Amino acid sequence: MEELKNEYLTIKVAETGAELQSIKDAQGKEYLWQGDPNFWPRRSPILFPIVCSVENDTYFAEGKEYHLPRHGFARDMAFKLVNRTPERLTFALHDSEETLKVYPYRFNLAISYRLDGNIIHVVWHVQNTDTKEIHFQIGGHPAFNVPGMAAGSALCGTLRLDNEAPLDGLKSYIDGSHEMTEVPVEAEKGIIEFSDNTFRNDSVKIHKCQTRQVELLNKSGKPEVTVGYKAPVIAFWSPFGLNAPFVCIEPWYGLGDPRGYKGEFKDKPLMNHLQPGASFMTEYTIKIS
Repeated sequence: MEELKNEYLTIKVAETGAELQSIKDAQGKEYLWQGDPNFWPRRSPILFPIVCSVENDTYFAEGKEYHLPRHGFARDMAFKLVNRTPERLTFALHDSEETLKVYPYRFNLAISYRLDGNIIHVVWHVQNTDTKEIHFQIGGHPAFNVPGMAAGSALCGTLRLDNEAPLDGLKSYIDGSHEMTEVPVEAEKGIIEFSDNTFRNDSVKIHKCQTRQVELLNKSGKPEVTVGYKAPVIAFWSPFGLNAPFVCIEPWYGLGDPRGYKGEFKDKPLMNHLQPGASFMTEYTIKIS
């Protein structure tokens, strides 16, 4: 476990999955879900090289069949701490014999966490170290404690988006699959009052870059956590039927296979492509108010 600290925040990151484990303010208040296995054992996994699932955990690349579990393999692999400064931690994962069995591309994946006052910058850097074009998706899955909610009570919280116009989402199913059919997002002028029923069809997925920021509000209507992003998809999730006291705010550069998808891996919706030697870099931010 590695730690970064300034006068506003203390964060901890595990080498397994380069996963953020804790976000505390100067008073010691914890904002990140702490992984109670009775609800969901993870905290903030990195989704790579896929977001969500491929059909039946199976995909085809260059005429060969491969198998990947939901959200890919990076979240369960040992990253290496490759750089540390007073403000930044950087972890790296490279292709290996193990990854090449399930994902036929050579890559470097670096995950950085940088503290800037009360803001955490989460930076993703993917480099193609192969001799051919590679294809990948990447996403975040941070889970935040719902302000004022105790374990065992009914899930009840509020998200505020930076777009008050009517929003379109993707039709989703409780098994985590989706269609490319658009459905209205249950929001009123950018406000989502969420409950356990909000996640009756798994996650709420807003695509087409319709938002750039979402705030998790407390009972007084003030933001406690603000997530900023440039990702084409933002998803919200909490495990249906459990009234879990957290909500995930997930920026995605990718989508799972639409139901019944039979195409090539490279042609999946929202796939990213890199030529040999090229890199992809982006970030999202977590602001603690």
